[in-house]
Amino acid sequence: MLGFVPPLPQQPGRPPSAGHMIVCGDDALARRLAVELRYVYGERVTLLLPPGRDANSPETPLTQRGRAAALFGRMSAAMNRAGNGGGTTGGSGDTSAGGTTGGSGDTNAGVEAVRIMEAPEPSDDVLEEAGVDRAAALALVYDDDERNIRAALTARRLNPRLRLVIRLYNRKLGQHLEELLDQAAAVAMPGIDPALLDASTTVLSDADTAAPALAATALTGSSKIIQAEGLLLRAAERPPPRPGESADPGLCTLALLSSTTNDPAGAEGSDSSGDEAPQLLPDERAVADATGRGTVVLEAISRADPARPATRMGGRGAPLAQIFSRRLRWSALGFVLAAVALVIASLLTTKDSALHSAYLTVLDLLGMNDPAEGAPAARQIIQILSGIAGLLLLPLLIAAVLEAFGTLRTASSLRRPPRGLGGHVVLLGLGKIGTRVLVRLRELDIPVVVVEEDPEARGIPLARSLHVPTVIGDVTQEGVLEAAKIYRARALLALTSIDTTNLEAALYARSVKPDLRVALRLYDDEFATAVYRTLRTAHPGALTRSRSVSHLAAPSFAVAMMGRQILGAVPVERKVMLFAALEVAGHPQLEGRTVEQAFRAGAWRVLAIDATPPADRTPDLAAMPPYNPDGDAAPPPSGLVWDLHPGYVLRATDRVVIAATRRGLAELLRRQRSAVPRQ
Repeated sequence: MLGFVPPLPQQPGRPPSAGHMIVCGDDALARRLAVELRYVYGERVTLLLPPGRDANSPETPLTQRGRAAALFGRMSAAMNRAGNGGGTTGGSGDTSAGGTTGGSGDTNAGVEAVRIMEAPEPSDDVLEEAGVDRAAALALVYDDDERNIRAALTARRLNPRLRLVIRLYNRKLGQHLEELLDQAAAVAMPGIDPALLDASTTVLSDADTAAPALAATALTGSSKIIQAEGLLLRAAERPPPRPGESADPGLCTLALLSSTTNDPAGAEGSDSSGDEAPQLLPDERAVADATGRGTVVLEAISRADPARPATRMGGRGAPLAQIFSRRLRWSALGFVLAAVALVIASLLTTKDSALHSAYLTVLDLLGMNDPAEGAPAARQIIQILSGIAGLLLLPLLIAAVLEAFGTLRTASSLRRPPRGLGGHVVLLGLGKIGTRVLVRLRELDIPVVVVEEDPEARGIPLARSLHVPTVIGDVTQEGVLEAAKIYRARALLALTSIDTTNLEAALYARSVKPDLRVALRLYDDEFATAVYRTLRTAHPGALTRSRSVSHLAAPSFAVAMMGRQILGAVPVERKVMLFAALEVAGHPQLEGRTVEQAFRAGAWRVLAIDATPPADRTPDLAAMPPYNPDGDAAPPPSGLVWDLHPGYVLRATDRVVIAATRRGLAELLRRQRSAVPRQ
C-alpha cells in the first residue's frame, strides 16, 4: 500500500524528524511547494505523492516521483554551484549569505532533508508513517477538495498542534473549514491560551492567488492590489521615464524591472542576467542609477470597498439589444419615422388638428379607416401611402415575435461573439484558473471572448450567466480563433493546463495578428525561456508574457506553512514579492533598529507599523472590518501607520507590514526559529 522510494542516491531511508514539513499533493503545486520549503526556507520536507504517472502530463512516461526527484536533483546541483560562489538559487533578489541552505557546498545535507513517499490516499496509516504526529505543518494541495478536507480532518485528530494549509477552490467552504479545524484544535488542548496555540488552519486557493497576476498580463501598466485591514495597497508598474524627466517613486520603489521588459523584443527577464535581471526591493542608489528600466512602486493606499460582482457583457440597460437583432431594430425605426412623416404631411395638407391627424394615420396604417371618397386629393394620397406602409407592419411584427421566442428559447445557451467586436481579450480555457481569471477581467469591465473545448467545463455556467461570448471548440483547429475575433483582439490569454496547447494557440494567433499581446501559462522555466527567445526573434514587435500558476501560488502556501501571515503576493515578471505581517519580537534584524537600518536591499523593507495596542489588534490584517448592522457608524480607524519616519526605532511589541523576497522572508523566519526554540 505504501512505498518509500528514495529519489536520489544519497537519500537514506529514515524516519522523519520532529518539526519537519509534510506536503501531500498530486500535481505541480506539490512539487513546487516542497522545493520552496527545502531550498528557500531550509526545512526538512516529506513529500507524499500518488503512484503512477503525472495527472497533468499523461502523455509522458515520467511518474510523479520521477518528476519530483528530477526537480530536487536540479535544485541540489544548482545549490552546490551557488555554494561555491556564496550565491543563491531561484533568483528572488536576495544575495545574502543567510538566504541559502546548503550554500557552503553541503549538497548531501540538502538532499537528505527531502523524503519522497508514494501512496494513493493520505489515510491514517500513511500520515502516521509520514510522521504527522511530530510534524510542524502539513500542506494538503490535492486537486480534489473532498480529498483535502478528509485528510485535514484526519490530520487534526492525529496532531492537534499541527499547522494545516489546505488548498480549496470553494471559498465559502474554506471559511467554515478554517473555523471548524481551529475550534477542534482548541478543544483538544484545553487550558492553552489560543493566542499561544501554534496550531492554525489556513485555506488557500491557487486559482485565487494566481488569477490577479494572470489577468494583469493582458493589460499594459496594470496595478496589483493587496488588501490589508480593509485597506488597498496598489503596486503599479510604471514605464521608464523619458529623457529629462524624473521617475516618481510613489510611496516607495518595490522593484526595478528587467531592462528588456519594456522592449517589445525583450524577454521580460526570462533569459536575462546580471544588470538586466529584475531587482526586488532596490536601494536608492540602484534606483537612481537605473536608466531605461521600468519600476514597480507602491502607489496608493485607500479604504477597501466590498468586492464588486462581475458585470455582464452588454450591461443590464439594453434588454432590447439582447432580444431583437440590429436589423429588426433599424426596420422598426424606419417604420416609426415613416408614420411620423405621414402624420406631418396630413397635418400640413388637411389643416386638421395634430391629434386627429395622428388618429387617422394610425387607422390608415392598420387598414381600419373608411376610404376617403370625396375627400381632397392630398387626403387620398396620404391614405394610399399609409396603406402601403401598413403592409410593411405585418412582417415586422411577425419577425419581432419570432425573434423574441427565439431569444427566450436560447436564453440558457452560450452567447456568440457579436459582429464588430474589437479590443477584447481572448481567454483560452475555463478550468479552475480560467474561471477565476474570467471573473477578474469582468470585474475590471474588460470585454472577453472565451474559447473552451469542453462544453461541460467548470466555467461554462459562469460564462453563460455573465453573457460572455463563448466559442466551443479545439483551439488548435483552424477557424476556432477566427470565430473568437482574434484578428481584432487586444490580447490572448492561453491558460489551458497543457503547455504545448498554449504554445500552439499563441503561434497560430501570431500568424493571424503578428502584433498581438500574448500571455502564456507555462510551467517549466527552461521551456519558457526557449519560447521567449523564439517568439522574440520571429515577432520582434510584439509583447509576450509567461506565467506559471504553481510558481505564483507556491510562495503563499510555503509562508502559510511557516505560521506567518501573508497579506498578498505581487508577481514581478517570473518572480514573486511577498507582503507579510510580522511581530518584531524575536527578529534581531528588526528589533531595536530604526526603519532605515532595518531595510535590507533585495531582502525586506518595512512598509507600515500597526500602532494598535497588542490586546486590541485584529488577528488577521487581511480581513475586512466587522460588518456593522446599524450602518450609520463610521468604520473603526485603521491602526496601520504608513508614513514612517526613517529614524523610528522598532520595538519588540510592534507588529510591522513588510515587503520581502522569498529568501528574505525565509531568513527572517529561520533566524527567529533559531533564537526561539519550538515549543
